[in-house]
Amino acid sequence: MNPHSLGSGTPGAPDQLSYSLVSWGWDDRWAAEFAPFADSDMWPARVTAQHRGVWIVIGEKGETAASPTGKLRRAAGDSEYPTVGDWVACIESPHEGVAAIHATLPRRSAFRRKAAGSRPGAQTIAANVDILLVATSLNADLNPRRLERYVTMARESGAEPVLLLTKDDLVEDGAAVVERLTDQLRIPVVALSSHTGAGIEAIRPWLLPGRTVALVGSSGVGKSTLLNHLAGAELMETREIREDDGRGRHTTSHRELFRLPGGALMLDTPGVREMGLWEADEGLDETFDEILELADRCRFRDCGHGREPGCAVQAAILAGDLDEARLRSYQRLSEELAGQASEAERREAKRQFFKSVQVNARARARIENRASRDR
Repeated sequence: MNPHSLGSGTPGAPDQLSYSLVSWGWDDRWAAEFAPFADSDMWPARVTAQHRGVWIVIGEKGETAASPTGKLRRAAGDSEYPTVGDWVACIESPHEGVAAIHATLPRRSAFRRKAAGSRPGAQTIAANVDILLVATSLNADLNPRRLERYVTMARESGAEPVLLLTKDDLVEDGAAVVERLTDQLRIPVVALSSHTGAGIEAIRPWLLPGRTVALVGSSGVGKSTLLNHLAGAELMETREIREDDGRGRHTTSHRELFRLPGGALMLDTPGVREMGLWEADEGLDETFDEILELADRCRFRDCGHGREPGCAVQAAILAGDLDEARLRSYQRLSEELAGQASEAERREAKRQFFKSVQVNARARARIENRASRDR
């Protein structure tokens, strides 16, 4: 490989530790996954950044640009494509300075969303993440329904979710919000301010050497500012918040994995407008487990939790033990996942239809060719 400085890692001149696989999260389990490739010319690397058509990977010899082989491109769907956080098997490419990504090692976790727009399938935003820090601003971005969506996706991913309430210096009731959201979401919640440094130490227990932590959330909530504060350097560009709505301006345009001074690995992601669920039934049930427990006490097994007699869910709402907004949120997300299954069935039916059309066209062509030869 040709090592070159492309921005990942600790600021300053790269040292030997920067290119140690262990310092980027490598362990015996990853070595076992790589074993099928160990006797070849391939070498293990971790994807640390992704730009348009170019992946940046880091191995023991340094950092290099890389690109999936044609075989991998054809075989992998959007959600299986190499992404930031992945461990991959690379091989030297005839193109100088660019490695070829031959395979992606099986993931331990994957934070995925439904592909944006009308595209079918899923998009993997971050792979092999241990802790998912869901960031939202206390001053203008706070939306409990959106947080429930993020937490559902985080739990489904296999990572541990932690909620960060940023810009605590701009509000007066941060502690009350922390208490309320801790009770509702049943995950750790930390209020902090990257501007004053308040609350930063509270997240240190999750930033252990070799552990991968991802920052996700809407644009302008202070993710890059927090990353810069933890790194002690400006790794990502930031801008001041807008005065009209108190939100930061969008600056991060790509995903990138950085190694912090203490040895933890932090993955910064751009804010996204669309965050559709994808195959997140288990995450949904875990996020709204109190509703499922109440539903088990309903008189009817198919209770819709509306006006049915003996509905334990509605009884809890009337008693003030359950927020009706959480029930509505659970129902909306459940319907979203149910509709997703129908959409997948429609896509498969469409694929089978066009496949049959192609088969029939080839059969007709063979018959016509035989007929022309007979004449």
